[in-house]
Amino acid sequence: MPDQHSSSNEHVKPFVYQTLDSKSLHFSICEIQSRMQTQRPDALDLDYTRTMMGALLFNSSPDTLAMIGLGGGSLAKFCYRHLPDTRIKVVEINPHVIALRDEFCVPADDERFKVRRGDGADFVRFPPYKVDMLMVDGFDSDGQPPALCSQRFYDDCHEALQPNGLMVVNLHSGHRHFDSFVSRMQRSFGEEMLVVPDSDCSNSIVFACKGLLMRRFKPSLLRRPARFDSQTWDELMPAFAKVSDAVRRWQQPG
Repeated sequence: MPDQHSSSNEHVKPFVYQTLDSKSLHFSICEIQSRMQTQRPDALDLDYTRTMMGALLFNSSPDTLAMIGLGGGSLAKFCYRHLPDTRIKVVEINPHVIALRDEFCVPADDERFKVRRGDGADFVRFPPYKVDMLMVDGFDSDGQPPALCSQRFYDDCHEALQPNGLMVVNLHSGHRHFDSFVSRMQRSFGEEMLVVPDSDCSNSIVFACKGLLMRRFKPSLLRRPARFDSQTWDELMPAFAKVSDAVRRWQQPG
């Protein structure tokens, strides 16, 4: 973990851009890191975050969930609200991002939800406990940090998971080393991997399982669980259907 007394000057300070109905987190005006609907702060506003929640098709109620990267807290807030029995830990390296948690309505820490400053690569190398689900959405002002897409990192992610644990990773599809990142994950996880592009093809979400991924797929979850209101489910359903279609294609021989 980084030195608790290290200067915050080593990290770029993000800024908040606000419209009548949204707030977004930026390192530059050209790229959105996170976006929140001000009237529905727990909703998932960006397509890639909804696709990442396709993880629920493989494990609908993980006991433990770790997230690398807080951003505006979209995934953290959603999981805190809709996974009431899950213990959630969020690791974020940039103190300026953590300082904006109230601006983005990120819940206060409690017995099952904690946000901690730390290096995500160190967290999976020396995990305090093994987790059922690991979500990796760590970006800085330069994009994807090399420490969060190395072979060592993905190997450590595999080791940090419980048996049959699931890793979900957000990647920029246009990154020049995208294919290398996917190949590294494949070396760590084998063939139990699924790559699903989002609707505008700017991001791809990778689902990788420490175990048999497809045996954990539960198409019955394409029906709305009781804990989701109808609006939330209507927003999630296209992403869930996309993940389900990708699974079926993966299962087809040849």
